[in-house]
Amino acid sequence: MDPINDKILRVLSRDGRISNLQLADQVGRSPSACLRRVQELERTGVIQGYRARFDPAQTGRAYVVYVAVGLAEHTKAAQDGFEQAMENADQVVECHNVAGAFEYMLRVEVADLPAYKAFHTEILGTVPHVRSITSYMVMGSPKDTRA
Repeated sequence: MDPINDKILRVLSRDGRISNLQLADQVGRSPSACLRRVQELERTGVIQGYRARFDPAQTGRAYVVYVAVGLAEHTKAAQDGFEQAMENADQVVECHNVAGAFEYMLRVEVADLPAYKAFHTEILGTVPHVRSITSYMVMGSPKDTRA
């Protein structure tokens, strides 16, 4: 990673649909040199894809909750079962296995509090080996640079 590639990634993370000409201008390279760098970043897997960002209010996912989940068993089977259950839960948009006081941190996006309660009770609460669930409702997001 050099400073030019780092700058390319920062620009693309803000606007993945930017034209190559505009990108080249912003990073101070010729369009052909810039395109070669982007293609190499894609080829080597540094750039793994491009995403669209949606307005959560218009897509029915404006209620965001981070959920800390502790498991009762610390076995591979328990983890695999939990991860598969979260893979199948449409409300879970991120699932991270973390170190610390609990095993998983989830990002859950739903329409409202009743929808979260339904997820909490009917989906998360029925997964085997779940020992603890701690919910953190997002009240605002003054910084969010996820693509």
